[in-house]
Amino acid sequence: MSDRRAVLAALLSLIALPALAAEDGPQGRSQVEPVTLPFAIKAMRGPGSDVALAVATSGLLPLARAPASADPKATASQSAASTAPPPVVVVWGEGGGAVLSLDGDRLRTTLIGAEAIEGFAAAETPRGAVPGSRRALDGPLSAYLTGPTRALGGAPGQGTVLTLRERQPLGVTAEPKAVPVTTQTLAPGEDRVFAGRAPWITRLDGRPAVVAVTAQGATGSGLALAAKGKDGAWTLAAQTPPQAGKDADGAPLALVGIADFTGAGQPQIAAIRAPDGAGVLQLWRFADGVFSLAGERPGYAGPAAGEGADLAAAVPRAGTPPGLALPVAGRGALALVSLKGGTPEERARIPLPAPAAHGIAVLEAGGTARTILVGLADGRLVAVPAP
Repeated sequence: MSDRRAVLAALLSLIALPALAAEDGPQGRSQVEPVTLPFAIKAMRGPGSDVALAVATSGLLPLARAPASADPKATASQSAASTAPPPVVVVWGEGGGAVLSLDGDRLRTTLIGAEAIEGFAAAETPRGAVPGSRRALDGPLSAYLTGPTRALGGAPGQGTVLTLRERQPLGVTAEPKAVPVTTQTLAPGEDRVFAGRAPWITRLDGRPAVVAVTAQGATGSGLALAAKGKDGAWTLAAQTPPQAGKDADGAPLALVGIADFTGAGQPQIAAIRAPDGAGVLQLWRFADGVFSLAGERPGYAGPAAGEGADLAAAVPRAGTPPGLALPVAGRGALALVSLKGGTPEERARIPLPAPAAHGIAVLEAGGTARTILVGLADGRLVAVPAP
């Protein structure tokens, strides 16, 4: 009798194993941990954003930095990394604000006043920029949309332009002087305007470049690349043909990532076509002055037109090309996608307790992602361990 009970117990344990694996595996909710905050979030900015950089360098936070190396053989990149501000994620709402950072492998939350963060957020829209738009910032270079706005499909020649501002070296001087700044504007052509999407800054062949979204007519949109030449002048180096939104969705393309996703040595551009509908994740390459579509996969969501949330983030992994974290169509789950082969390949799908809405951001250490943070539509913030 005892032998039968032992066999029965063993069989029951084998039956239970798949259920346990499903609960703790990539599809299980056990991977999603709530981040306790005393307020509901309404906005979120990830590392590298204007707000996150301003907060990290403001002196408001006692964030630790790696000590500068005394080794004379240390490279310039190592020295820059040791003095760079630590990556932080900033969230805020009507009841307060918070800064999320890593303390070793642990997530650290520092509460600060929402008024302070909103002051930094106001600087995202420079004077003269399109109201409600955000600038991209990378060192001395900033890029944002300016000029008169108009309804898509309006009269040619009245479209928004891309403004590029660069701080120039001041040199040695005994007198206090204003930092010189050069400004250049670019227009996408008579039949296009720059759509209401924040531009992104990257580097091509060691020189800065800016990627922006264009719109043509009421439904078409594409990508434009502004590149800086050896003479220091900016030109609109390439544009993609306009694409119509899928299923009559006229929302312009949404940029969701720029990184060397394939390991080719040059950055590629990840975008969502028809982000308000049955979104299609696309990977674009740029070479020899021409854009080419490397691959695409349907079933993902991007920010709605005018929403302004960053609903995707690159997931760095030391020694291998980064992946991409973004919501699936409907925003009810977080997808982890590999773009290494050119065609997007989903590696994991993690259900969320509410739709993603306010942003997705990654905190990394040592070149490897540790935590993925997701701002939910109900005002909660959750953390997902990076794979």
